[in-house]
Amino acid sequence: AATVTMRRAWLIAGRLLLGGVFVYAALTKLTQHWTLFAFSINSYGLLPEWALKPVAVGLPWLELLLGLLLVVGVGLRYAAAAASALLLVFFGVMVRAYLQGLEIDCGCFGLGEPLSAKTLVRDGALLGVSLAVTIAVFFSEARRKRQLETNSLANPQGTG
Repeated sequence: AATVTMRRAWLIAGRLLLGGVFVYAALTKLTQHWTLFAFSINSYGLLPEWALKPVAVGLPWLELLLGLLLVVGVGLRYAAAAASALLLVFFGVMVRAYLQGLEIDCGCFGLGEPLSAKTLVRDGALLGVSLAVTIAVFFSEARRKRQLETNSLANPQGTG
């Protein structure tokens, strides 16, 4: 029971951390004009020009939604999996740019943070937390389903 409680505490801490970072990242971008974030996105050189505005406008709202879902604890399987997928893409794009020697703005928390080894370590750690939360959420839901099935078999309705 103590192990389950500890795992649950780590899961809550992880999802609150992850959700908080997503909310913060979204708000820093939403308080700036979208063109500033589009500039950061464009510096990676991966998207066509027509895609910059939709991504620069829409991505912060997606980050905000995922962050709020993680903090509140609603739709955790989907929110955690989507957050992990998004962070995996972000991390891959950042590593690629770093290895290419691009001296660009990270774009992680709005304008003004250069892409560096420090940002890679931070985002890599965040990806690790996100993957751990995602795995924990899936395992805890599977465990909960097994317990419900076991309880319904042990106490069938209509007896007594």
